[in-house]
Amino acid sequence: MTKKTNKKTGSFCDCPCVGATLDKLLQPAILSILVREPLHGYELTRRISGIPGFLDQAPDISGVYRMLKTLESRGMIVAEWDVSEASRAKRLYSITDDGRHCLELWHRTLQKYRQAIDSLLKATKRSLAEVE
Repeated sequence: MTKKTNKKTGSFCDCPCVGATLDKLLQPAILSILVREPLHGYELTRRISGIPGFLDQAPDISGVYRMLKTLESRGMIVAEWDVSEASRAKRLYSITDDGRHCLELWHRTLQKYRQAIDSLLKATKRSLAEVE
């Protein structure tokens, strides 16, 4: 197996240090969008792509649908068939009260992560400055 390389990350493309393993943020991203209005999966994926800095790439559509299925099975969202358009039927996803509660918990958790990351950034900056 050959490792992928690019100019920005060099030989670290498959390493967690480039942020490629942050797919866990997909859950709060989905919930934060659905709390505003019910959406179809494709439109939801498009909106996730529009979140500034969200992994600097569009999410994997199959990953979004897997997460939607997981959230539905956990009672965080509900899906119903939308047959109102002239095209084929699509599933329309809506957040539930449990999903809203989960989003509130995510908000608090992300704030804690941000504080921890800010502290870690300061520590790594100091460490790098000391060795230069």
